[in-house]
Amino acid sequence: MPAPALPTNDPLLESMIAHEQIDVLYQPVIEPATGRITGAEALARSAIADSATSLFSRAAASRLDERLSRLVQRKALRRAAAWEGPLSGLGVSINLLPREIIRDDYDSWLLEEIAIAGIASSRVTIEITESALVTDHEAASEHLARLRDAGVTVAVDDFGSGYASFSYLTNLPIDVLKIDRGLVSAIVEREPDRLVVRTLINLAHELGLKVLVEGVESTPQLVLLSEWGCDLYQGFLGAGALTEDELARFVGAAHAEAA
Repeated sequence: MPAPALPTNDPLLESMIAHEQIDVLYQPVIEPATGRITGAEALARSAIADSATSLFSRAAASRLDERLSRLVQRKALRRAAAWEGPLSGLGVSINLLPREIIRDDYDSWLLEEIAIAGIASSRVTIEITESALVTDHEAASEHLARLRDAGVTVAVDDFGSGYASFSYLTNLPIDVLKIDRGLVSAIVEREPDRLVVRTLINLAHELGLKVLVEGVESTPQLVLLSEWGCDLYQGFLGAGALTEDELARFVGAAHAEAA
């Protein structure tokens, strides 16, 4: 068996994290039926990487990924707490690394950060991937329950991307099921894909969960999802990742149109 790769030094990224020089963009979460914006997902961006995925891959190579993750979460919470005008009261979603939710101190850290930011916990959603639930199911469940009891919404991200297990939906304290973009990309063209997504939406609703579909890129996709009772969606049909100013204009325009 080959030896595990040793971490590489990345003084540039380490300095950027230390000086909080990582940008945070926001992708809107939209109600299909009304066009109303209910929240926005915080996404890390930097000039040294072309996406959040590549940025976190670079950070992981130098074991800076947890520091990077907590910086993005902290910045997102504090910015959302200060939102005014069209963004006032808007929810914010933050992504967790798989191992964060099983850290003994993570739930306490997050609740403290929410309190310091001065944001209502009911406005905060944490997004966990299915791989986090595979790692340590018991620890994840315990920490998620504490956060949920404090008012934080819990979403399972990228459901159906490879680790899907229906047991998570019945055994864990979760509120929202995010269906992976890979499951919806061909729902207009393929009946089997339509059947899978429609069944997942119905099942989630039977379990009392909201459904958020990722990667919606066309009006025909959105029409089908609306017919099936999808609660929320994200995707380029609505908007990609936006700066705060762009988000405020987008939300303001969407709410004016809905009114």
